[in-house]
Amino acid sequence: MSVAAPAPAASADPPSEPVTTSGRRPRAWRAHLTVALIALALAGYVTHGLWADPYRHVLSDNVGDQAFFEWLMGYGYYTVTHGADPFFTDLLNTPLGVNLAANTSITVYTVLLTPLTHLAGPQVSFVTVLTLNLAGSAFAWYLFLRRWLVGNAGAAAVAGLFCGFAPGFISHANGHLNWTAGWVAPVVIWQVLKLREEGRWLRNGIKLGLLLAIGFSIAAEGLFYTALASGIFLLIWSCAKAVRHEARAALGTVLRALGVTAVVAGTLLGYPLYMHFAGPQTFSGTGFNQKYFAEDLGAYLSYPNRSLAGMIGLHKDLAPNRTEETSFFGVPMVVLMVLAFMLLRNRVAPGRRATLRAVGLVGLIFAVLSWGPRLFINKHQYSFPLPYAALQHLPLFDSALPVRFSLVVVGVFGILLALLLDELISRRIPLGAQHGALCAAVVVSLLPLFPLPVRVQHRSPEPAFIANGTWKRYVPEGGTLSALPFALNVTADGQRWQAYTMARGGRQFRIPGGYFLGPQAEGEAGRKLEGQIGAPQRATDWMFLRAAWWGYVVQATNADRAQARADFAYWGLDAVFLPAEITGSDHQTLFRDALLTTATDLLGPPERVDDVLVWRIRRGVDPVDR
Repeated sequence: MSVAAPAPAASADPPSEPVTTSGRRPRAWRAHLTVALIALALAGYVTHGLWADPYRHVLSDNVGDQAFFEWLMGYGYYTVTHGADPFFTDLLNTPLGVNLAANTSITVYTVLLTPLTHLAGPQVSFVTVLTLNLAGSAFAWYLFLRRWLVGNAGAAAVAGLFCGFAPGFISHANGHLNWTAGWVAPVVIWQVLKLREEGRWLRNGIKLGLLLAIGFSIAAEGLFYTALASGIFLLIWSCAKAVRHEARAALGTVLRALGVTAVVAGTLLGYPLYMHFAGPQTFSGTGFNQKYFAEDLGAYLSYPNRSLAGMIGLHKDLAPNRTEETSFFGVPMVVLMVLAFMLLRNRVAPGRRATLRAVGLVGLIFAVLSWGPRLFINKHQYSFPLPYAALQHLPLFDSALPVRFSLVVVGVFGILLALLLDELISRRIPLGAQHGALCAAVVVSLLPLFPLPVRVQHRSPEPAFIANGTWKRYVPEGGTLSALPFALNVTADGQRWQAYTMARGGRQFRIPGGYFLGPQAEGEAGRKLEGQIGAPQRATDWMFLRAAWWGYVVQATNADRAQARADFAYWGLDAVFLPAEITGSDHQTLFRDALLTTATDLLGPPERVDDVLVWRIRRGVDPVDR
């Protein structure tokens, strides 16, 4: 639906370049190719720190999520070659397992990239998907804006690149292969807008159903936001007096198409949805505090850490963490978008005005939702409730993080930016002071937001003990092995090393713990447990984590050894090993010597094998055999 120059219907496509007798715009492919190459170059620039050495470099702002998604890549190869369940595994968090449907399993990516994962490793698959996500998002938004909104390729290109590399998505480039898949939104919305085509309800319904299945497997939360935004837009647009007749005429076709969509998507997603909501090891909530993971109002007017403005010290620490700087547009961009909305609203026909009004209200609604249940302004919380307080316990909303609703605002800003640039480039705004001031405002708004590359650091290499398969001498078929400390989001080495063995194929080992979302240990009978990060900790893995994280060492007692014996039996643990290096997040140095002292005191002297220290676990025997 267009809000550009007048067209026969209020939602028809805007006129653009002349159309040839073949029905194609001349030289359109050249513009498409140019934008695609620019987007790919920018994505490579943002991720070049990982490309420099994908095997030794890791995202310093989010070691845990990179390990988790690398694990998923390895598990994708394991799924294809072993016929495993893509939505549940017992290789992680033994003996309980992990509900991958309730996590972000990116199944389509993991299956499609199995050849690359096997040949080059999950590390290369991870940075490949991350790079293509960023580039693909920018290109998809460009194509969407070019097709539905503006006639000028330059306007669509600039706005598309803004959407793909907006601060929120650069922030999520710190490990989130689901949220950097921003291309899902414009592709799904594109197909939603096509549902009104007469005589094509069956084909369009099938295509949308397939897209929803793909989108769910890659970015379920993002798909929820996209569906919600689309529904709100269509409802507001349809109620406008100027286009009510169009909406009424298209209603039957749209409903038939949506019926087909429901059948196709329901068939493909039946099992994943069952696993997500009712399968084993499912949970309620997200494991994250929704009050904490809400957008600070001041963040909309601030600059992000990874931007030109941030580089010169203009950023503010208003996000829950560096991976959730989801708005951070800066004052000039916010002011420009408000002015653009007012200017465009006064220049378009009534039908276009209905579309523009609906787009603007979607942006406003999602901005308010992003503030969460209580308002924060520059880290000061106000006690009065916001609209999200009434939604946070509803299904789907209870599993969402409010801060991420502001990513929808990125798309709204991209649409307004494209429309404004189309007016400026086409000179429908006459040359003069107003034209020059608006051009300058666009530059001042966009330039400070130019992204910086994601931060990387060294990570400990895969031990020869794992790479050479020496571990197989210590772990029987179906056995359990763990690095020290046990795998967690802040100590993720053991989880990613398991990923590398899965990618190579052959016999695998299980690990206790890991970085994932799962249920808490306690809860009322018959009631779904609240979610949390990782497995409920037991005394023994907590002892190892304290030593590694804080250097906290206590002399093990007989009670500690008895507890360790019970914990080892619970996990079915056959051996543990201590590598020469342990990766910490954000360049943190972990206390390997404290960990060695704790493990030796609890388990006795280790055995040096290849480049690690190994302790065999003899079940039913005291951990230290004195």
